[in-house]
Amino acid sequence: MAKFGRAMKMSNPRDYSRVFHQAKRSSTGGLTILTAENSAGHPRLGMAIAKKHLKLASRRNQLKRIIRTSFRQHQSVLANIDIVVLSRNDISQCELAQVLLALERHWQTVVAQWQKS
Repeated sequence: MAKFGRAMKMSNPRDYSRVFHQAKRSSTGGLTILTAENSAGHPRLGMAIAKKHLKLASRRNQLKRIIRTSFRQHQSVLANIDIVVLSRNDISQCELAQVLLALERHWQTVVAQWQKS
């Protein structure tokens, strides 16, 4: 099983800014995924799950765990890109199964976008 270590996380605010300004976007299922090329040699994940979209910390943390797990399962097919996952207003109405399906579609879209480039 693939790991999600420190190297797989985006932690520098400059990296987040770069992704926000240069991003390719994919948006469905209560989530928006922004991607931009990186020089790290592997995909990295960042998350911005808004408190105004999911009021309970337990729900926000549960969503983050699901996103990390899904990323870990797909990181071998992803290019050298930085990925930022953002929550949207409609995330609070989504069931966890719907979020997993939306993430599957997002990863397929991301792979397709970066194979063209």
